[in-house]
Amino acid sequence: MDDASHAPSRLQGTAYGRQRPHYNALLAEVGPGTPCGEYMRRFWQPVLRSENFTSRPREVRILGEDLIAFRDGNGRPGLLYPRCMHRGASLFWGHVEPDGIRCCYHGWKFDVEGNCLEQPCEPQGGLRKDAARQPWYPVREQYGLVWAYMGPPDKMPVLPRFDCLEPLEDGEVYWTSDTAINAHGDLNGPEIVNYSWLHMNDNVMDPFHVQVLHTTFSGTQFVREFAIMPKVDFQPIEEGVIYKAYRKMDDGREMDRISTWMAPNAMSVPSILLTPGRSDMMSWSVPVDDTHTRFLMVMRTLPGVNIMDGSGLAQQKPWSQMTVAERQDRPGDYEAQAGQGEISLHSEEHLVTSDRGIVMQRRMLERDIKAVMDGQDPTGVTFDEAKALVHVPSGNFYR
Repeated sequence: MDDASHAPSRLQGTAYGRQRPHYNALLAEVGPGTPCGEYMRRFWQPVLRSENFTSRPREVRILGEDLIAFRDGNGRPGLLYPRCMHRGASLFWGHVEPDGIRCCYHGWKFDVEGNCLEQPCEPQGGLRKDAARQPWYPVREQYGLVWAYMGPPDKMPVLPRFDCLEPLEDGEVYWTSDTAINAHGDLNGPEIVNYSWLHMNDNVMDPFHVQVLHTTFSGTQFVREFAIMPKVDFQPIEEGVIYKAYRKMDDGREMDRISTWMAPNAMSVPSILLTPGRSDMMSWSVPVDDTHTRFLMVMRTLPGVNIMDGSGLAQQKPWSQMTVAERQDRPGDYEAQAGQGEISLHSEEHLVTSDRGIVMQRRMLERDIKAVMDGQDPTGVTFDEAKALVHVPSGNFYR
């Protein structure tokens, strides 16, 4: 029998005839009216660092909605729909005054809750201005971030607090970021990444990539101890999922490293320097829209401390200065996540035992999205101020 007769068996598994791939729309689509979008809107979402709400109006996109962020002259942050309710001119071109923002076109002025304060072209400054209201969202400030609630007004929960961030110790301050430092490891990296919020959301429950991507494949990007392959146990908690990664260190110590994911998009990863003790940070993978994401982070630290000091990232060329070839030689989180495409094609995945944390996450998200569709409240929200403080188990625990 000649070699040609064996061709069919030898060529099994070629790319020819593949089924058309698709993503999980239930999880990936976040715009108004989508199942996941309505679910995400039931939580307070961080929008920007507090210092980025200023007297100069700023365009910001979140959950597929374009909005205007500003801070009035009395220091109150506001988040308004951009098109002025009068004739549609963008409030981006407006001027901020002590009590609100004034449209450039005909001077209508709105406060941070959308109330119309003045209509200067109308008789007596607007006889019916009290009946006019610019669409707006409630905002709150906490931990150096401005948070927005974009869901049904009658379902607004309390703004959660996190015990890993409270209280500040003597001399500590909150260090915040609203750029893509999570993905690039570069304080000057791009503000927004061009892929789905799910990529980083999956990443936090993926302890094994730390040993491969960040240590043995690309060299020591964090610390060399991550080269030890961990033994991992994934566990559900009331608000989400945690993993415990056990390592026996070269110096004889043993360590349990616990990372936490909380629905829908909050995460707490302990010190990448393996500093002993509880985590001192929280971060959020916030959808800009279906295919773009903003990462927000808050950390307790001392003034002037460079959070990269002590890690391999501090000795490497900053991501924003690297060539494509250099990034090929030493890929990091951005390359691994952006390489999945704008939205990962979930139908092509082959999840295995090491992906158990991701499977647990997605099942919880799908369950709660469907619960919201059925008129129920999602896991992780509370309407009782006495229950606002959330316990975060994360940390590096030695013995």
